[in-house]
Amino acid sequence: SVDKAGDIIKALGFDGVDLTVRPGGHVLPEKVCEDLEPAVELLRDKGLSVPMLTTAIESADDPTAEDIFASAAACGVQRLKLGYWQVREFGTMREKIAEAKQALVGINALAEKYGVSANIHVHSGDFLSALSPVVWMLIEDFDPACIGAYPDLCHMGLEGGRSGWKQGLDLLGDRINMLGVKNAGLYPETDAEGKTRWQGKLVPVWEGLTPFPQAFSYLKQVGFDGPCSFHSEYQGSFSFKDMTTQELI
Repeated sequence: SVDKAGDIIKALGFDGVDLTVRPGGHVLPEKVCEDLEPAVELLRDKGLSVPMLTTAIESADDPTAEDIFASAAACGVQRLKLGYWQVREFGTMREKIAEAKQALVGINALAEKYGVSANIHVHSGDFLSALSPVVWMLIEDFDPACIGAYPDLCHMGLEGGRSGWKQGLDLLGDRINMLGVKNAGLYPETDAEGKTRWQGKLVPVWEGLTPFPQAFSYLKQVGFDGPCSFHSEYQGSFSFKDMTTQELI
């Protein structure tokens, strides 16, 4: 529950909560108008801030999109994480970029109307936002107060473990509104044909492909002072160790 999660997060020493407002989240999108404000007030009563919401919004045509923007604004939450545009078929990249830019026109209008920024999460794999230069292409022509970037140090390392993460932070620079904090490494696995393939897995944040001290020094240089969301995904096959919730805590 939000109540129990808030107690645990507070006890761990964190300052706030990245509240999920998406299918399966702590606040369901279709109930955001009635459930978001009580959740935010409950957390604030515990001394926790709610600086951002994680959503699945991909378009202003989403029937819950305007309610989420309006409810966030009413609660004083100024940053939203958007959902994802997937790119699964080779040869469709330019088409997907054009579609996403068009979707952002409507999202920008909602952000401007309610004074809430919408931010694209840099996410490795078959996602349009896997590479920071593509994220930059998507956001550069929009109002910085409305559309921004949400770099994720784990995913940036997986797609650019030498200098890609650094170039990404440099490029996105003053458009960075939130930061995803986790880290990953590459592990050899044998596929069905007996060939070695390298699989990304979450590791403790002090390990992994992205060197955090350097990354935060660059974030300081670009003036980033927004929320850092610590992602607790150390469960299942994508983690170096499959942990129970209690072990994770």
